[in-house]
Amino acid sequence: MAVLDEHIEHIIVLMLENRSFDCLLGQLHPASPAFHGLSGQESNLLNIRSAEQSIGVWNNPGMDPATLSIPTPDPGETWDDMNVQLFGFGGTAGLQVPPMSGFVDNYVSQGRTPRSPQAPMHYFTPDQVPVLSELANAFAISDQWFASAPCQTWPNRFFLHTGTAGHYANNRLFRPHEMPTIFTRFNQHDIANGWKVYFHDMPQCLALTDLWPYRDQFYFYERFAEDIAGGTLPSYTFIEPRYFPDADFPSDMHPPHDITFGERLIADVYNTLRASPYWEKTLLIITFDEHGGCYDHMPPPLAISPDGEPSHEGFTFNRYGVRVPAVLVSPYIQAGTVLRVSDVVPHQGPPYPFDHTSVIATLRERFALGGPLTHRDGAAPHLGTVFNLSEPSNSGPEHLMVTAPEQDAERLEADQHRLLSDFQKSLHALAAHLPSIIDDVNHAEQTITAHVTAWRDGTQRVDVPDHRTPLEAVPYIKERVRRFLNWI
Repeated sequence: MAVLDEHIEHIIVLMLENRSFDCLLGQLHPASPAFHGLSGQESNLLNIRSAEQSIGVWNNPGMDPATLSIPTPDPGETWDDMNVQLFGFGGTAGLQVPPMSGFVDNYVSQGRTPRSPQAPMHYFTPDQVPVLSELANAFAISDQWFASAPCQTWPNRFFLHTGTAGHYANNRLFRPHEMPTIFTRFNQHDIANGWKVYFHDMPQCLALTDLWPYRDQFYFYERFAEDIAGGTLPSYTFIEPRYFPDADFPSDMHPPHDITFGERLIADVYNTLRASPYWEKTLLIITFDEHGGCYDHMPPPLAISPDGEPSHEGFTFNRYGVRVPAVLVSPYIQAGTVLRVSDVVPHQGPPYPFDHTSVIATLRERFALGGPLTHRDGAAPHLGTVFNLSEPSNSGPEHLMVTAPEQDAERLEADQHRLLSDFQKSLHALAAHLPSIIDDVNHAEQTITAHVTAWRDGTQRVDVPDHRTPLEAVPYIKERVRRFLNWI
């Protein structure tokens, strides 16, 4: 606690996409009571195509783009998909301990073309994710960090920002998401240089209308290095990766995107911070929103419902989602630290494990931002316990090297012509719902209020263009974002 309160002045969160703990870091160390990784004996039964064929966890060696994009195609990630993954083919979702038995069955049931049952059971070795693995070994990893709910990307990112999913278990944009955010707590408490969001193409957090009045706190990712060099790094930094293939490949690690580009982004964030005067007073948190259908063997426990209100699917958000990677970086952290709340996570807490709302709990503690946003972040353990050095004596790697991915213009062009994923479609629709502040910049607040009210009441129809590929969608998204942020 003393280190968090007295020495940490900046917190940076980089949230990537749709990978489970076992998928990326399950082989970081041998499985043992000290590290809840993969033993190599884990498996799922394939029930749909044959009579109980066992499909075990496996690794495809190498660093070629096809290997680093497994699973291909993208697994299912809706609320219904995740219940099958957790409770098994024909199982009933409930408050019991999930057997984690339906990943294979759910995967092969997706789409119209046959899918390999092995794909969701694939894991990477440390040499295939060298950046994330080196940081995990050099500082801290949590093997008890769960997604906040067994839900898609949007709900879990909302939990990080608001402590709730706003009654949505899937990526939906029926009505405006008006939940209060931890960002605005900084503004309400007058924290100097409080927060900024750095993004690459479409900041998903703009789905939260609570952030719309603060357009001057959003910047392209390139500004991150400029702010560090210029001495204007905010107290809280949130970084969003590249979600669409455009001038470069996506860096979000979302299957089937090549994870090398996410590794490159992680290294760039770390290297920029490590070489700066901010190094000794900053906590860097690298995590993922949800598992995206990739196998993990650890059953998620029960959680405290944020407010007791059900989602449109009837779910009260009283279960955590699948475990995801979480790496914490600071010179006040001893190398090789494994962060836990206890050696065994009880199915029904307390103690509750770390989840995305632990970030909110940590920000509230460090910057005196007031009481909980919801019951969930009120119960979440904060991250002050990760600091186990009294001095900033762990220098860590001076510079992380990343093998430059092949400059494959043909592959990039092919990706630009692929159909949009469900997540990309949701971001495209979000861009269409942003008000064009440029049209009335002197009355921005009134424009935003009127836009949200009309959207909430259903009196304003928003037409989403029929863009089907990134090549069609990205220029439109960029134009909408620029108009909203008054960058035109």
